[in-house]
Amino acid sequence: MIKTKIIATLGPSCAEAGILDAMIDNGVDVFRLNFSHGTLDEHDKLLETLNVARSRHHQMTAVLGDLCGPKIRTSRIEPEGQMLYTGDKVTIVPGNQVGTVHRFGTNYEHFNQDVEIGHRVFLDDGQITLNVVGRDGEDIVCQVVDGGTLSSRKGINLPDTRIRIPSITEFDWGCIDWAIKRNLDFLALSFVRSPDEINQLKDYIRKAGADIKVVAKIETPQALAHLEPIVNASDAVLVARGDLGVEMDLAEVPLIQKRITKMCRDFGKPVIVATQMLQSMIQSPTATRAEVSDVANAIMDYTDAVMLSGETAIGKYPVKAAQTIERIARVTEAYLDKQFGAHPRSTTTGELALTAAVARSVGQLVEDIDAKLVAVWSQSGSSARFLSKARIDVPILALSSDERSCRQMCLHYGVIPCCRPIPEDIRQFTCLLDKLIIENKWAQAGDRIVLVAGRPLSAPGTTNSINVHNINA
Repeated sequence: MIKTKIIATLGPSCAEAGILDAMIDNGVDVFRLNFSHGTLDEHDKLLETLNVARSRHHQMTAVLGDLCGPKIRTSRIEPEGQMLYTGDKVTIVPGNQVGTVHRFGTNYEHFNQDVEIGHRVFLDDGQITLNVVGRDGEDIVCQVVDGGTLSSRKGINLPDTRIRIPSITEFDWGCIDWAIKRNLDFLALSFVRSPDEINQLKDYIRKAGADIKVVAKIETPQALAHLEPIVNASDAVLVARGDLGVEMDLAEVPLIQKRITKMCRDFGKPVIVATQMLQSMIQSPTATRAEVSDVANAIMDYTDAVMLSGETAIGKYPVKAAQTIERIARVTEAYLDKQFGAHPRSTTTGELALTAAVARSVGQLVEDIDAKLVAVWSQSGSSARFLSKARIDVPILALSSDERSCRQMCLHYGVIPCCRPIPEDIRQFTCLLDKLIIENKWAQAGDRIVLVAGRPLSAPGTTNSINVHNINA
């Protein structure tokens, strides 16, 4: 197995159970439903097909729903596909009315109130750059800095503007209810600007009686300004490099990625690196050298997961994309396992401080006794998360009787989740481990493993013992 987790986006290219089977066989751990594309009925069909494929595999897999968030767009433009040239004047008017390439509206009702002279306006994912140069009544006058072809309903990014728009739209709330009814494991929240938005979604999920983990997508300057409280409030973090590359200076994105992954490492939170990881494989059966280096560097930055978007959703080679990213992870991890530098430490306080300290001790013990793997009973997944963040060099077999917790552990680096009934005591737990490990050939009789548990096994927050165990046939 590889330790890095692979997330693959569902779409038309992988809508058949046989393709999904192959993707699971090639290391995909989490499947993403992108609510920005397709209808909920179409997502229902994709999820149904995925569940058919998942039922044929012993490997646990999870499902992540990615919320759209607010999308600011241009109005309809007639005629379509007209060119804007550098130096042209463009007027953006109130309302979502039909316009021309030089005079159009937007679906953001506060546009003319929020933007100011000197602010930048990016159109079509940053392909066109405007600069606000004046006002004409309620109209906003801009000058084209970088031109291009503009069509209807293209995205608008306002990196310099404080936007008065909620992170969770009415459409998002419908998707959230859909996700709750279908027992999704994660929801990714777009356009996060403060921890309040994370807590709002968490409260809604909790009141609905659900247990869905919330992933904060970092994609705006406002999120970076409040990064630490956002990381603390979230269950996991996604580095949304696509929007970051539009909202921020493109040259800063690699440094931002490193900053986010380090903070998540420090605070014991899973982190996902996403967007254009193998973009060329949408059309090509092979990745570029730069893409391979990009994925490898994300793994060396200690990301927990790497995500494929269009590569698997609409690309020609969804299975090859999964195979490629799995191969890159395998080679990179083999390199990292040979390095003997200090393991990264997770920083935490309060009730989880003991768990984090135990995890660090386990990592050192594994090296000292050459253990083949770590086994932990992690009912809620917290112990597995901190063991994962300790970057232990061997796989972490994490058991729980809670199937949802097991699926959510699919996002943790190095963790093999396994759902089993709660053993009566440690002796029964070790017997279960012996049988499970031998059957799956994770280790051999006589090999040493490190056993991490608490008493009682099923109680969250009681992980307080470390044992060395020799595998019995």
